[in-house]
Order: sequence, then structure tokens, then C-alpha cells
Amino acid sequence: MPEKSLNILAVMGSPKNKSITRAVLVHLAENLAADGCAVDILDLQTDPLPLYSPDTAHDAPEFKTIQARVERADVIILGTPDYHGSISSTLKNFLDYFWYEFAGKLFVPMVASHEKGLTVIDQLRTVARQCYAWILPYGFSFAESDLKDGLLHNETLKKRLEMLRRDARVYGQLIADQRRADLSGADPCFMARHRK
Repeated sequence: MPEKSLNILAVMGSPKNKSITRAVLVHLAENLAADGCAVDILDLQTDPLPLYSPDTAHDAPEFKTIQARVERADVIILGTPDYHGSISSTLKNFLDYFWYEFAGKLFVPMVASHEKGLTVIDQLRTVARQCYAWILPYGFSFAESDLKDGLLHNETLKKRLEMLRRDARVYGQLIADQRRADLSGADPCFMARHRK
């Protein structure tokens, strides 16, 4: 197996036990691990953060542990159901905790939706832009009817998921390498403010 150089954080933003978001996110995470990536699944149901409050959030005992996982990541896969054309409150709460840690990293959106998840993906693009993160130029959405026994059976979506898997790995590595170079360099760039 190749050396694990790309760190991927797969964030489960569904509060439902048997969610299709969970099934597809875990499938993608397992395949990326088989590709040689170091994959960490952050399940916000089993590792929850308290409701975000700017006054107290960073004092929560859970915060430092999850912050270290976010900092370690090169790529952040964001899995969420489409709730009324928006991201789940579970995922929104997670995103509210971080911004500095997202800078220069790749976001990969995955949305369980009966409506293609377009507004949800647009909202994740806005979050990425506000946090100086990169995001894939397309999103991946799927519906319950696309799964059978917890696995995708729609051949078109299977191919799209393979494209997402490849692009998360390839572009994630390119962006991670450039991010590291920018952090250690002296050139003027938007990552300069993050140099230590």
C-alpha cells in the first residue's frame, strides 16, 4: 500500500442513524482509504459539539480534540442531507466552530437530496469562499432511490462517485502540496497570514 500522505476528514453531517448520507460517505471513505489516503470519519452524532456560541464554544472539552482533527486534514468531505434546501443544523454547527483551520484546504460536498441539492452545494461554496478554502467545482447529490441495501445501484451515480473519489484525491493532493509550500515560503499569497 502506498504511503498515506493525503489526510482526509469525512464529516458526517446527518443526525439520522440509518441515513443514506452515512452509507455513501462511509463507502467513499473506505475507497479513499484503499487508495492510500489517511481517512478520518468524524461522525457528529457520536462526536457532537455543543451548540455554537462565540462566548463559550472554544472552551468546550470536545472542541480541542475535533479542532486537531480538522487541522490535520488536507481535504474535508462534507456529507449532509438537504433540509429545506439547506445544510443540516448538525453540519452548520460544525462549520460555525472553524474558519482559520479551513484556509487553503479542499472541500468536497456530498448531499442527500430529492431536489439535486443545488442550494445546499451553493451554501457550502459560500462557506468555502468565506473561509479561504477551495471547493470542487461540482457537487455530488443522490437520493434514497439511488441506493439499495445501503449501496448505490444507479450506474450513472456510481461513475460520478468514482469521479468524485479521483478528484478529491488528485486535486486534494495538489492543493495540499501547494498549501504546504505557501506556508513554508515567503511569496505573497493568501496563506501568508497563516505562516508561523
